[in-house]
Amino acid sequence: MAENRHTRQASEAVSGAVPNAQRLLWAGFMAILAAGVGFSIRAGILGQWAEQYGFTQTELGTITGGGLTGFGIIILLSSLIADRIGFGPLMFAAFLMHVISAGLTLATAAAFAAGGKPLAFQCLFWGMFLFAIGNGMAEAVVNPLVATLFPKKKTHYLNILHAGWPGGLIAGGLASYFMAGDATTKPIDWQIQISLFMVPVVLYGLMMLGQRFPKSEASRSGISYRDMLGELGLLGAAVICGLLSLFFKNDLGLSPLVSGSIAAGLLVAFGAATGFRFGHFLLAFLLLIQAMVGYVELGTDSWISKITGTIMASKANGLLLFVYTSALMFILRFFAGPIVERISPLGLLAASAAFGAAGLTLLGSAEGALMCIVAATVYGIGKTFLWPTMLAVVSEQFPKGGAITIGAAGGVGMLAAGLLGGPGIGFLQDQNASANLRESSQAVYDRYKAPKENTFLWLKTVGLDGSKVGVLEDGGKEAQRTLDLLLEEHAKQDAIDGQKSLVSWWNDSASSTADADKPLVEQAGLFGGRQALKLTALVPAVMFVCYALLLAWFRSRGGYQAKGMHH
Repeated sequence: MAENRHTRQASEAVSGAVPNAQRLLWAGFMAILAAGVGFSIRAGILGQWAEQYGFTQTELGTITGGGLTGFGIIILLSSLIADRIGFGPLMFAAFLMHVISAGLTLATAAAFAAGGKPLAFQCLFWGMFLFAIGNGMAEAVVNPLVATLFPKKKTHYLNILHAGWPGGLIAGGLASYFMAGDATTKPIDWQIQISLFMVPVVLYGLMMLGQRFPKSEASRSGISYRDMLGELGLLGAAVICGLLSLFFKNDLGLSPLVSGSIAAGLLVAFGAATGFRFGHFLLAFLLLIQAMVGYVELGTDSWISKITGTIMASKANGLLLFVYTSALMFILRFFAGPIVERISPLGLLAASAAFGAAGLTLLGSAEGALMCIVAATVYGIGKTFLWPTMLAVVSEQFPKGGAITIGAAGGVGMLAAGLLGGPGIGFLQDQNASANLRESSQAVYDRYKAPKENTFLWLKTVGLDGSKVGVLEDGGKEAQRTLDLLLEEHAKQDAIDGQKSLVSWWNDSASSTADADKPLVEQAGLFGGRQALKLTALVPAVMFVCYALLLAWFRSRGGYQAKGMHH
């Protein structure tokens, strides 16, 4: 009886008729929505954390740092074990991480009362760290889970699943907009704001309660774990190890030689585990494209509200424009299925890349709110389908990889966003802002330039000093507040001396020229942002060429078709 029931459930899963398929789909949707809400709200409450617990901007950056990179690494690690331990236990672990994260974060006030700022810092740091782990675990489960539940309509349902991300950004962005307060109203307590992410967490927990999770297509078909790894192969693993070497160098501060050696060692270890299976050129090519998707979508999202806010001379309007493009994504992702039936997943990706390139180019040249809205609409349409449709293509072409291949795509995208997208677009802003200010006034540039070079990959530039620009923007208020905090806490003398130097620079010299300097510095920042968007448009343009090549290759082989497990 039990064996017959198991066989029937397996058959239902293959046909997409699992009785609880819709329930599991929406549980996954809520898990991704929770991640979006948490990431979106966090930026709006940093000011309250600074005010209540005395954190400097550097300390706030430490609390919130590493999000996308850490997210990507957890996806990769969780994907390696998802088929071994099952989707259910891993999803429960993600839920547990989210709940513990909320508990630690909400305990900050009590920790501050008991142990002061150091204990409050630990609560917030580890709360955010566990939040990222929960997000990565959930992402590693829900992508292969939905691909398993709906094997005939992967593109459609993965797009619906990932509508949860812009849905979370909308909810979090609007919460920040209406709860952050202004010059005349107090902000809503940050504890209430951050707790909003627990609403979708509780919902997905309840929706998972008592549910049976199917095995992945590969596990159910008897594909061995070694063969699943072999689908990724040395070629796919090389793409991942290349990004990991950047992580070791940039985030861990290791030398290029040590970073490269560790990455090469990991690649050799992976090869030994798979019998040195070479893998597939197509999969490695798709992973490279997915790295570009991460760069252009999530990397750009890290900066776009700031840049558009500068163009429109309103930070609030920049945030609202970001909410608008997120709403566009949220709605359109429910209609991926009918589009794919007409033009295939690769056709949808090619069209999306073309819209993305056009939208970023338009944003880089936009003047005023109306043109920003038009350009953002084109860009929003372009980025809508890229991420989930790429996951679907990887799963359709390499189903024997199970959670490993689709997890590799998600992990590569996140790593590229954190290691290449955010830093790369920031570097382009620095490079172009410096060039513009130097051309406008060498004296002002000398006053605000950074003390050392900024590097990105093999490129170098001397950008503007963010601390000095920040002092110029607020008239030295944050710099003085930070100095007072350091003195009260009897911080290390080096930190106190550095902050004293900044405050003295402002009080003794820079404040006297601030009125003349500020327009030039602001113009340079605006120019840098515009140029960064225009140059970033080259990434989706390259993606379009890649998709065109794939379309031609598949057409030569009879057209795009999803592969079966025994293909």
